[in-house]
Amino acid sequence: MTIVDVFTRESLAIEVGQSLKGQDVVGVLNQIRGTRGAPKFLFCDNGSEFTSQSMDLWAYHHRVQIDFSRPGKPTDNAYVESFNGTLRAECLDVHWFTSLTEARQIIEAWRCEYNESRPHRSLAERTPHEFASQIAASRDLTCSTTAGELTLAV
Repeated sequence: MTIVDVFTRESLAIEVGQSLKGQDVVGVLNQIRGTRGAPKFLFCDNGSEFTSQSMDLWAYHHRVQIDFSRPGKPTDNAYVESFNGTLRAECLDVHWFTSLTEARQIIEAWRCEYNESRPHRSLAERTPHEFASQIAASRDLTCSTTAGELTLAV
């Protein structure tokens, strides 16, 4: 499972597992909520982990609007689809993982490199980390926006 901040293009989490459930998604979202606040919107597909009762309760409790993509329409969630293509091409297809632990370590290292070392044209050639840091600093100075504006694509 990959979670991308739509605005900053940061990869906030990649959860590696053989079969993720709604509780796994809720656990990762709670970790993100602890550092960034709850998102205002969550874009995701119709997988059982996202349509579960635990996800529905979490979204209701934190006032998060879930927007499900239409079946067979990956362009409804283009940010995460693009990110997933990059992850597959640059990390998953070039490594042979011998365990979940090894996969988690390699994928997390790639995620950090993606956020901290890769400039994006859409961010004026800044890395997602640089862009997010500049936005956070400007929010601290102006106090004109809130953490509740976070929009995630899963």
